[in-house]
Amino acid sequence: MRARTLVPAVLAAALFAATGCGSDGGTGSGDAAKVAPSTTASADQDSDTSSQGGSGTQVPEALRFTGTTVDGKPFDAKTLAGKPVVLWFWAPWCPKCRAQAAETADVAADYQGKANVLGVAGLDKNAAMTDFVSQTGTGSFPHLSDEEGEVWKRFGVTEQSRYVILDRDGKTVYEGVLPAGEGLAEKVAGLTG
Repeated sequence: MRARTLVPAVLAAALFAATGCGSDGGTGSGDAAKVAPSTTASADQDSDTSSQGGSGTQVPEALRFTGTTVDGKPFDAKTLAGKPVVLWFWAPWCPKCRAQAAETADVAADYQGKANVLGVAGLDKNAAMTDFVSQTGTGSFPHLSDEEGEVWKRFGVTEQSRYVILDRDGKTVYEGVLPAGEGLAEKVAGLTG
């Protein structure tokens, strides 16, 4: 049990050190300038594939990253372009994340086609992430397995149970904690209405 709490603490400290300490405390005043260039996307992609999504939508810098889902499928964030995006950063052992699961899944279902929801799992191994998705019933939207914390670093996230909400242009309009996901639906409704 001790190792289970030590590993996440060490990874969280490493993420904190790598991204610096500075948080807006969830005030929603985060800005897209915090987003670093992709470290997982190919640097020599031509501009047609890196700047446009599947429907010809311009891809903002914030969505120029790739990864692998918890079920082992490749994922390219450019597929999210053109709609508001909720990035939900969670860890499998986190009780606050578990409490947010139902509301996050409801928002994903209620706003399907109008907004995108992407879970970004970290601070553990993929097997635990897969179990979390299964146990919480959140498999209706994609979840990245971010064991190395690349996407977490990209968005400056240093702790689990965090939401980063982007508008349709890729600008961060909210970054913070929403206990039990309360208020998430209202934030997404404001971007889709």
